[in-house]
Amino acid sequence: MRLIYILLPLLAFVAPLFATLPQSMVDAIVNDKIDPKNLSIVVQDLSSGTVIASLNPTTPRVPASVEKIATAYAVLLEFGADFKWPTQLYYRGTLKSGVLHGDIIVKGYGDPTLRAKDVKEFAQKIASFGVRKVVGNIVIDRTFFKNSPKISSGFDKNFLSEYNAMPDALMYNDHLNYIQIAPRNGIITAQALYSDKSFRISNRIKATNGACRGKNAWPSVKYSKRSDHIDVVLDGTLSKRCHKITLHNVLSKPYSSFYYSFKSYLQASGVAFNGVLKLSAVPKGAKLLMTHYSKPLEKIVAKTLKKSNNLYARHLFLALGAKRYGYPATVENAERAVRDTLGPKGVLSTGDFIDNGCGLSIRSRMSPMTAIKINRSAYRDFGKMWLDSLSIAGVDGTLKKRFAHSIVKKHAFMKTGTLKRAKNIAGFVKTKSGRLLNVAIFYNGAKIWLGRDIQNKIITMLVRE
Repeated sequence: MRLIYILLPLLAFVAPLFATLPQSMVDAIVNDKIDPKNLSIVVQDLSSGTVIASLNPTTPRVPASVEKIATAYAVLLEFGADFKWPTQLYYRGTLKSGVLHGDIIVKGYGDPTLRAKDVKEFAQKIASFGVRKVVGNIVIDRTFFKNSPKISSGFDKNFLSEYNAMPDALMYNDHLNYIQIAPRNGIITAQALYSDKSFRISNRIKATNGACRGKNAWPSVKYSKRSDHIDVVLDGTLSKRCHKITLHNVLSKPYSSFYYSFKSYLQASGVAFNGVLKLSAVPKGAKLLMTHYSKPLEKIVAKTLKKSNNLYARHLFLALGAKRYGYPATVENAERAVRDTLGPKGVLSTGDFIDNGCGLSIRSRMSPMTAIKINRSAYRDFGKMWLDSLSIAGVDGTLKKRFAHSIVKKHAFMKTGTLKRAKNIAGFVKTKSGRLLNVAIFYNGAKIWLGRDIQNKIITMLVRE
């Protein structure tokens, strides 16, 4: 009886809010005891544009990674799906008898996908021109972005985690540094991969003959920030029976890791190099040696959205700013560029704010109706490509496990977003009858598992339609 007295005032208060929700959704919200002020729902028939369910549709909320759909859509509109990011290799000086008397210059334009295999290609290209020795330096031009002095956004206490990585005009290996730990000849070895000397390793791990479990299965790892580098201290015991372990964290500037890798690949390609790293714009008179291109933007956007890759989203964001307003790209110009690019599409409202392009922010704001408008407009412009760039329920990305054993599997194509007090989802749901629905469900509040649960219930209801 007491529960009825508690729920009756609540139902009287929320009844007007629930006027445009199906009864099944109302029941789910009430049964889960969710405060409707914390929840926004919009369900739209994609074909007709008719809204068939709505709760707080225009309330600006912290979007978390759902923000990425605004960044991705704007970049696709501005650059086109076939755009490929360039990275240029120059040289300066003279080549005589296999000796380059001058510098090798690398110009970065913010390709977030540049990896070790690409750097190996650079080194092999130089060797293919008959260069056997470089009497000069490696010069890196990062002027395309206004680069942060920080390696981490510092959004939370996990400052060395991948999701906190900051962008750079010369990105390398997703801004990650790798340490491989392995038993070898009775001892435990620890070494940086890709000849990376941009951080320091102190290996104090003791080998043991015991089984590879418990305290003998994983070493203690501590990170210490110095003025010019990070020390990685490895301690504890590790069984000789354990397989190799690879750690990856954000430990240094990506251009520094790039330099050490490039230097190593040059030597492996038979090119002697004893110079140093210099940071500078491409000097006048430098000659273009080669241009490396990334995969098409369509592929990069798909990885950004499916995997919710913050670093890639930041790069897309800054690249758009540079394209619209010149370089060096700044966060302020990038935010302006997103708004100006999407403006003619009529998808943004005055309450929306795209802070950094990736959603790792408590300042960003987006209403679920904005997400609905973005997804509908993007689907009209890019069709199946846009649909396939989102995480597919039970198949890939951030929804791979969430709906793996559900009727929703392969019936939802969505972008998720999660922060400490935000649990959001937006995208498309294909019903059993074949109708395609445009859906956005935002929950901002404590106990974010409530948001996940109500989203799962509503999406399942929609699939069964």
